[in-house]
Amino acid sequence: MIKILRSSIIDFTGLIIIGLTLLLFSFSTSFNGALTFPPSVLDLNTIFLSILIEALPFILIGVLIAGMIQIFVTEEHIQKWIPKNKVMAVIMSCVVGALFPACECGIVPIVRRLISKGVPIYAAIGFMLTGPLINPIVIASTYMAFGNNIKMAGLRMGLGFLIAILVALTISFVVKGNQLKTSISIKSTHSHLHIQEKSFMSLFWSMLIHSIDEFFDMAKFLIIGAFLAAFVQTYIPAKTLLETGSGPVSSLLVMMGLAYVLSLCSEADAFIGASFSSIFPTPSILGFLIFGPMIDLKNTLMMLSVFRYKFVMGLLALVISTVFITIMLLQSFL
Repeated sequence: MIKILRSSIIDFTGLIIIGLTLLLFSFSTSFNGALTFPPSVLDLNTIFLSILIEALPFILIGVLIAGMIQIFVTEEHIQKWIPKNKVMAVIMSCVVGALFPACECGIVPIVRRLISKGVPIYAAIGFMLTGPLINPIVIASTYMAFGNNIKMAGLRMGLGFLIAILVALTISFVVKGNQLKTSISIKSTHSHLHIQEKSFMSLFWSMLIHSIDEFFDMAKFLIIGAFLAAFVQTYIPAKTLLETGSGPVSSLLVMMGLAYVLSLCSEADAFIGASFSSIFPTPSILGFLIFGPMIDLKNTLMMLSVFRYKFVMGLLALVISTVFITIMLLQSFL
């Protein structure tokens, strides 16, 4: 308990230092020239803060749900809920994800807790891919962003669901084990013996402790990922990427790369995607809308903190290839 408290204090102190630094950057223009920064640094800070402010509420929701899973959901519950058949387990996980409002940031701690409780890796990945992409809030925002166009919202939902199932099914046949890092897997082990004997307040307090621990564990990787995404957006002009996207293949790759780098929240990315509609064809816009919520830069770093390196890189390659091939094969129908 003392070690956990000490670790949390260290993490919290680090977050305070980062926050004070950001505050200094934000108000540097008010020092009347005593302390000045290049405009690019201020732009970097603005983008960085916007990504953090956008993502933090979903991280908080995610860690609270993860804490509830850790305390109130037992391995026996998981065994009853998850079908034994791999295909049925994948389909069920994707359906649950589609109904679950979550951001790609907040869903990582939830997935980690589910896997530590015994959810198969392929079912957890199906849930992780569909949760940020096909939930009701995302579909509604897509519908509004494209001028109440039900076609774009439907294509995003249908293709995203298909791609998530294909990726999860592939993982079910080629990946063994839960792929969690050893230290995290050990830390996630929690005995549910005598849980019925504990009072609700005791369980609630335990849930908060786990949620706080989860938050500090995830927040540092979110900060690093947000900074890298802001750095790329500041110092690699989008114009450079857009100029290379002239053909159907290159334009799709450019929009997928842009989605990965921008690391936008899935509840808001449709409005950015809609702004490219006059420049890129529909298949490329769909690549942006589908690939970004599944995996982006900050999400990759958060997954690297949870899963083994080879698995994350393999998952990234699998999602990229599946999104690209699926859209290219169906582009004549889009």
